Amino acid sequence: MKPVAPCFEAQDLPSGLAFRTAQSESRMDAYSLLARRYAERGYLCQELSTHSEGSVTICSAFLGQATVATIAVRFDGAQGLAADALFPGELAALRASGLSLCEFGRLALDHDVSDNKSLLARLFHLAFLHAHRLAGCELLVIEVNPRHVPFYKRMLGFEQRSEVQLNPRVQAPAVLMVLNLVHGRERIANWGGRAAELGAASRTLFPYFYGPDEEAALLLKLRN
Repeated sequence: MKPVAPCFEAQDLPSGLAFRTAQSESRMDAYSLLARRYAERGYLCQELSTHSEGSVTICSAFLGQATVATIAVRFDGAQGLAADALFPGELAALRASGLSLCEFGRLALDHDVSDNKSLLARLFHLAFLHAHRLAGCELLVIEVNPRHVPFYKRMLGFEQRSEVQLNPRVQAPAVLMVLNLVHGRERIANWGGRAAELGAASRTLFPYFYGPDEEAALLLKLRN
């Protein structure tokens, strides 16, 4: 499955943040942020992905010229996904269900924006648009540290699909989690763009996603 990766800039947040799909000139900035945040957590940061860059779309947030957040969308294909190295049986079972898979990884946020729910939600939304609305992927998989499992369950609706394994790429424990992107699309449609109304009372990130009109504008930019 081929990713769609035009270079574009999404609507700015009030704080001056902007989102962009990274081309080659900004990929190294994204990698640098990821390496720095991994090192701060005591993770190794080598061979984070052995996949060709043709199967990866990188989405980043910028404050001026500085990359302050990044996430990678990996598309399934002949080389598989990064999670196949640790959870081959689980991914084989998911593929046997007939659903097309994709994977989010390399998530990193700079300290200055780490508590910004709008930034995190819109970064995930941009990745979702590439994965589901453009490439047609139906099931999202992620590898996360077990201590982050409650966050992904509560805030984004992920389900855990494995026992804990040691991830040799970063020398840290990991579990496999999945999200049905059709269900995610329904939640975005129902909750997206309603942060002012529901954000404070909501226990999910979905009110901080883009609303329907903003999403339609982003899709038009991506498709053009």
